[in-house]
Amino acid sequence: MEIAKKPLMVPWDFTDIAGYALEYAAKISRIDGNPVYLVHIAKKKNEIKKLKGELESYAEDAYNKFNIRPNVIVREGTIFSTLGDISDEIDAGMVIMGTHGIKGMQKLTGSWALKVIVSSKVPFVVVQASPDDSNFEDIVFPVDFKREDKEKINGIIYLHKYFDSKIHIIKPRKNDKRLLAGINNNIAFARKMLKQKGVHYDIVEAPGKKSFAKETIDYAKQVNASLILAMSTKNIGLTDYVFGAVEQYIIANSAKIPVMCLNPRKGKVSGGFAAMGG
Repeated sequence: MEIAKKPLMVPWDFTDIAGYALEYAAKISRIDGNPVYLVHIAKKKNEIKKLKGELESYAEDAYNKFNIRPNVIVREGTIFSTLGDISDEIDAGMVIMGTHGIKGMQKLTGSWALKVIVSSKVPFVVVQASPDDSNFEDIVFPVDFKREDKEKINGIIYLHKYFDSKIHIIKPRKNDKRLLAGINNNIAFARKMLKQKGVHYDIVEAPGKKSFAKETIDYAKQVNASLILAMSTKNIGLTDYVFGAVEQYIIANSAKIPVMCLNPRKGKVSGGFAAMGG
């Protein structure tokens, strides 16, 4: 999927966390020139006019702070479907969203951020804090044995194009021959694609003493990563929300490292490539 020259969409809930997402959007927009959209979902139709006025004041502040002037959209609906509809309408290339992590009842019902992500066709970058001075120079790329759409590597290609990112591939330690074969096939595919695009990368194997998700976060902290790439669970269901899909741990990581979350396409998968597994 082509991301360049497409809008950056920021879901807005009038919190500091949303402000962090806008900071990231402004940072990317200043480099690639993509327009930024601030989007708020209203609970009632009669609130739209008032909320739009408030949102426009934040857009004006963004112009004064970052020298970008975001477009503003306020629509009645639900974040679990309307955000996806709007991203389709404006042909967004990326959604940058703040999250408070998994807290309180979300520990039982699952991260709402993940529910929003799987409702959209475009990549999400989920952030928990204000951006630092880095420019996505170091990206951790967990590769497992699962088969996913090979086009998802375009997220890496996009970031490398603008930020000259180095990719740190981490693979799980497995003894099962069948799983090893899947991992090796995916690694071979990743090598080929990254080499073709001139992307610098290295590959390490996880120690295998903790879950792969936890070891991915540990490694990301070790290399001072500015982004982690994750793949959402294909055909995710209620069980995943309640008991916790792997990517929920990645998205709400305690290190507050931003996460680019990609959704696998529906239908037949080709290429033997996976960007996150369980």
